[in-house]
Amino acid sequence: MKKTFAAFVAVATIAGSLASTPASAQRGVAAGVAAGLLGGAIIGGAIASSRPAYGGPVYVEEAPYPACRMVRERYWDGYDWRYRRVEVCN
Repeated sequence: MKKTFAAFVAVATIAGSLASTPASAQRGVAAGVAAGLLGGAIIGGAIASSRPAYGGPVYVEEAPYPACRMVRERYWDGYDWRYRRVEVCN
């Protein structure tokens, strides 16, 4: 709902700026700059207040210990000690 409202405000602001009368050199550039800064501050404030500054709470659950795992096992083959990977299940 808040994102929709912020998008609507942004579209309305752009449409309003396009529909306004063109700037005149007699009034100077200051009026246009002031209006742009004020509009940007209003829209920026609305967007910034619509979401929290942090990610929110995160709940971490430990992964369950796997039922089977691969382990390295040392064995004697008759001539020398060797290693092999064996699957061990609990």
